[in-house]
Amino acid sequence: MSIRVNPELRNQLIQYGIGDWNACYHCGTCTAMCPLSEEGFLFPRKKIRLMQMGLEAQLESSVEPWLCYYCGDCTKTCPRDANPGELMMSLRRYLTSRYDWTGLSKKFYTSETWEIGFILFFAVMVVLSFLVILPSFGFRFTTELTAQGGVKVNSFAPIHIVEKFDWTMAIIVASLLISNILRMYYKIIWKSGQEKVSLFVHIREFWLLIFNFAVQPKFSKCDDKNYWISHWFLMSGYTIMFIVIVVYLPWFQTEKILPIYNLQRLLGYYATFGLLFGLLVAIIGRARREDVKFRFSHVSDWLFLFMLTSTVVTGILIHIFRINGMAYATYIAYIAHMAVLVPMILIEVPFSKWSHLAYRPFAVYFTQLKKYAIPR
Repeated sequence: MSIRVNPELRNQLIQYGIGDWNACYHCGTCTAMCPLSEEGFLFPRKKIRLMQMGLEAQLESSVEPWLCYYCGDCTKTCPRDANPGELMMSLRRYLTSRYDWTGLSKKFYTSETWEIGFILFFAVMVVLSFLVILPSFGFRFTTELTAQGGVKVNSFAPIHIVEKFDWTMAIIVASLLISNILRMYYKIIWKSGQEKVSLFVHIREFWLLIFNFAVQPKFSKCDDKNYWISHWFLMSGYTIMFIVIVVYLPWFQTEKILPIYNLQRLLGYYATFGLLFGLLVAIIGRARREDVKFRFSHVSDWLFLFMLTSTVVTGILIHIFRINGMAYATYIAYIAHMAVLVPMILIEVPFSKWSHLAYRPFAVYFTQLKKYAIPR
């Protein structure tokens, strides 16, 4: 079988944040130190070698970059300061763009103008919807309060319209993400053509996908357990909030002031806590740059943190203003919240940072499938 080399691969990967990989002279210390590397799936050294040789097809079919959870041990012990941990992070950005059939992921990761431009476009469309489109259909801001003294949110953000928009957005995002995951499967499992995996193995090992998404157990193998805890809180908080907002929006966006012990409020408080906890760890870590895994930041990292923090803060303000009868403050906070939330979901989930929440557990699942693959 012929092996195709891409001499321009290095220049392409530099756009995703990869630094000077030529500093690596393959001593193997990073692989030996990594608590996640295992027989048959060795990293980071092997992946760095593929980058240096321009073996694009082999890189695209690699599952190992997603098995790296950036403990930082490899970078700390590298005798050449080649920073293998950040090389793996940059490779994950590159692979995300290779799974994406639309080409937008590549645009967002390699061009600040494209990503910020899309964010601003969707934000403006959201603002215009609330200030121009919805009022044209008779939905108005009102200072009239509920019997309990709360703000009538549904007077200007009608639940039946917002819910339909939520489901439409969810279907679009899910379709994009699922199609990208199928391309990931094709490149990792199907494309080689040298091995096959039975349907029985696909079904039998599927539990690993669910387990790894829910628990993130590979994080626990890193020495820094706080990193695992903060990441788990961030992931679980976002997942709960996403499900509640998209699937149970009529229950969540209510004009009633529910008791503090109500399940709706408890879920909202937990999700808020989880998001804030994870965000604080990430923001403080990247600002201080003391820990090696926070030392090198791509533009997309900061944009993601800014958008998610803005979403959480405006969501908190909506809740405070609404239950205290502050009508106009509630409306302003709601519009600002949606103006950040909508572009974040449309961009980050299928094309950027949040897609990693799907690719990581699927990578563990695909790894298990490859272990049970047999020659064709």
